[in-house]
Formats: sequence, structure tokens, C-alpha cells
Amino acid sequence: MNSIALKGISKQFGDTIALKDISLYFEENKIYGLLGRNGAGKSTMLNIIANRLFADSGEVTVNGLAAAENDQAQQLIYLMSEQTLYPESMKIQEVFKWTKNFYPNFDLAYAQNLAAKFGLDTKKKVRSLSTGYGSIFKIIVALSVNTPYVLLDEPVLGLDANHRDMFYKLLIEKYSKSPSTFIISTHLIEEVSSVIEDIIIIKNGTIIKNESCESLLSKGYTVSGKASQVDAFIEGKEVIGIDRLGGLKTAHIIGDLDRCQVPDSLEVTKLDLQKLFIQLTNS
Repeated sequence: MNSIALKGISKQFGDTIALKDISLYFEENKIYGLLGRNGAGKSTMLNIIANRLFADSGEVTVNGLAAAENDQAQQLIYLMSEQTLYPESMKIQEVFKWTKNFYPNFDLAYAQNLAAKFGLDTKKKVRSLSTGYGSIFKIIVALSVNTPYVLLDEPVLGLDANHRDMFYKLLIEKYSKSPSTFIISTHLIEEVSSVIEDIIIIKNGTIIKNESCESLLSKGYTVSGKASQVDAFIEGKEVIGIDRLGGLKTAHIIGDLDRCQVPDSLEVTKLDLQKLFIQLTNS
């Protein structure tokens, strides 16, 4: 089966355990959300897959090939990270041309088209880019390489709301026309919830959830209405979060919903992924 497979991966930095015996599959042609709090181990995992870090134990394979120190395997992967590994004196248009030497399927015309859409001047040098345009530059490369596996570590760092929306739309458009596996590590959970198919939640270097977004969110629901009526309804239920606004209240609940028990005065909606994430990753 074509996949990225992690088998018993562990990594420690001094006394800090970054990853602990991780076994995991990223299947082909899916969009994954890799979620976790700061220091949970997300970036460490992606860097080990991309051969930028070495695991203390375990093995990563890409379509059955050992990932470590293997150019054949690594050509199937592209990692966009917070680090900019291109020479800072190089112009963006030069980066595009050089990238094609390492990734033969890099679509130069598509990259130039995206640069025009985002308003990125390709004559600028890498070092002159702001944080936001640095992210845009790296997004363009990541969407243009056409590798089977694209790893995106905090891809929208520094982007304004308009550019973030453009990125998500372009990602879906790209995925629809030319499916690949995208693994998105991000803190903007609600924004990405409509894009991702499968969710992997990592806490203290251990996987605590690994299932489809639909399945995870089907395990609960949200009710909204007058505070007194919400309070009466949620009594005895597993409430994972509450929001208040004046005399109104919204409660996020884990458990099965019996709609016959819900008063007409209360509104029932889909469970909030961010609230669920916060609850699952609480100490």
C-alpha cells in the first residue's frame, strides 16, 4: 500500500520526550490535520519523515522505501516548514527554477500564476520578504512541486484573513484536480476543519486520536439558547466547554443526541472541533 508509515518512532531531546513509540500511516490522496499544542511533537514528526531529524528508534517508510538517507524516498516528499532553507540572496524566480532541478514535476507556470494571484513579486530576494509573504512564497512552492506527499508545517503563519482564505481554496482546487496526500500542522483549528478529512491529535509525544473528522465530530453536539434553558438541558451530560454572551449560552457536549429531548427553544448544531481539541489536550 502506498503510504508514509511510521513504525515505533521515538525521539528525545535531553530530558524532553518529543515522540514516544509512534506508529502511524498517512495514506495516499488524503488531507490530514495534524493537531497538537506547542511542543506536542508535530514538527519533530514531520522533520523525521522528511529526513531533517533522525529518530532515536523506529523506522519511517515512504511507499515501502526507507525514508532515512534515501533520495528515492525523499523525492516523493516535500516539507514546507517555518525554516526557509533557500539562499536568502536568491530571487524568488531563481528559487522556482532551481526547485525544478530537485523536483522534476515542479510546475513553473503554475507557480508563476500563483505568485501573480497572491501579489508576490518574483524579482524580490528571499531575505526581503515579510513573514506573511515568506509563507506565501513557501506555499506556492509546496503547491507546485507535485510530489505524492506534501507536509505543511504552520503554512499560514503571518497571513492575513484574505490570504488564508485564498490558500485553503487553492489547496482544495489543487487536491481536486491532482490528488496528493497533504498533512497540515496548524493551530488555526476552526479554519482548517472544513478542509481536512482525517484528524491526528498528538499530546505529549503520543497519538491520542486518529480518525476521520466526520467520525470524531459525530461523537458530540452543541446546543445554544437562553442560559437557563441550556443549563437545564445539560444537567448530567458530559460538557466539554461553555460560551456565554449576555443571557445566551452555548454548550459543547460529548455523547449521543436524542432530538426528542431537545426543547424547540434550543438550537442544536455540529460539535465545535476547537472545543473538542481543547478538552482532549487539557492536562
